[in-house]
Amino acid sequence: MKLIAEKRGKTDKLDHLRYLRSDGSSTETAMPRQGILPHDLVHYVVETGLGVRNGFTGLVARGAAASFAMETTHDPIGKEVEAEAIQVEAIVEALQTQLWSGQFSEADFLEGVRTACLMRETPTFAFTAPEAGAILFRSALELDTQWKSVPFHDSLTLDFPEST
Repeated sequence: MKLIAEKRGKTDKLDHLRYLRSDGSSTETAMPRQGILPHDLVHYVVETGLGVRNGFTGLVARGAAASFAMETTHDPIGKEVEAEAIQVEAIVEALQTQLWSGQFSEADFLEGVRTACLMRETPTFAFTAPEAGAILFRSALELDTQWKSVPFHDSLTLDFPEST
């Protein structure tokens, strides 16, 4: 699947993200500008970095409309969503907190993931790599640099592997 992130005009408060699946179908969503890497692009970093397929972007890749996937994964009591989707949302939130602070703290990141999962009554994600959070943070900073270099009225295309 291709993620086509379009940067709108300089004074716009929203940019745009289009998800183009390999079968030609697509869905799209607005990306609020927030001073750091947009939330949906943080999802891309987390889901590709951890190799998970049941997060927001993975649901979209499998055919969910962006609006449905967004409502489902952002609903703290959405029991119909697989635990992994909820865990991914917790990881994204914790990573955004680190991006806002401008520096990475493994302890704070892991505590953010733990408390976000606890709030959603979901088991905490089991990271397999000891420095997974730091790696995600560096990847998010790299993508943020790429995104910030995109001129207004231009786009950045990313590849997301679709499940087979």
